[in-house]
Amino acid sequence: MTSELLNFHHLRYFWAVATDGNLTRTAARLRVSQSALSAQIRQLEAQLGAALFRREARRLVLTETGHVVLGYAEAIFATGHELVATVRSGRPREEVLRIGAVATLSRNFQESFVKPLLAEPHVTLRLVSGATSDLLARLAGHELDLVLANRPVRREAGRPWRSRRVAQQRVSIVGRRRARAFRFPADLGAAPMILPGPDSAIRGEFDALCEQLGVTIAVLAEVDDMATLRLLARDTGADALVPSVVVRDELRSGVLSELCVVPGLFETFHAITVERQFQHPLLKQLLARDGAEILAMDDGGASRRARPR
Repeated sequence: MTSELLNFHHLRYFWAVATDGNLTRTAARLRVSQSALSAQIRQLEAQLGAALFRREARRLVLTETGHVVLGYAEAIFATGHELVATVRSGRPREEVLRIGAVATLSRNFQESFVKPLLAEPHVTLRLVSGATSDLLARLAGHELDLVLANRPVRREAGRPWRSRRVAQQRVSIVGRRRARAFRFPADLGAAPMILPGPDSAIRGEFDALCEQLGVTIAVLAEVDDMATLRLLARDTGADALVPSVVVRDELRSGVLSELCVVPGLFETFHAITVERQFQHPLLKQLLARDGAEILAMDDGGASRRARPR
């Protein structure tokens, strides 16, 4: 056996320890000695030329290479079952890309971002929504491949985040079509408005702009979730401050009109990854596009194959 050929017996033992996290317990379950189990893993590490575990207290924790090897091990051990299923059904194995998006991020933007992969027959998207801190923890733990957010993330010791701005979208005041054109800033404050919540980056900039202009806004509603803000703008008849990508369907159909573009006010969209030796190959395709392409208001269909999680 040459060094290029993998010993699947070693790999099976590694997989057992990686999924259990305890060498002693795994050895007992497999009915082998702990020393024999350790030796098998050391031989695999020597063959690969990289450590697969590091010890934290009494636990074995996977290294980055260990996470990658675990992913391959799970795929390899599933191949026998998939081979039979593929031959019988004629359907090849799917590739999975896991993307997290902060809960306040525009659903339309999320769809536009992943759209190039939706027509790929052998790619499955797993889309996860949540708080930024939770998503970053899952990214660091190799449970996600990418996080979409509307703010960059600062690099931290032990967490070498990479924040890449992938698009920038103008922010508008939208509402029902009216006979007289909206005058900015004269018509600001003339009626109650629906605004993003106080923690929103664009809300902070809008408040600062209104203060500079000496305008006081009567707030009808403050909404963190962009999908809810979209519904309220559509159904209440009140004007709303929103990135135009959020209400692109309503603008296209004429249900809402873009009353004015707020000068100098933008929402930015960021793709956050973490420094890894092994990045998911599908990310390069998604990140190669410019912002105008991502935000294009086309007639694309719904995410027919994306699986919300």
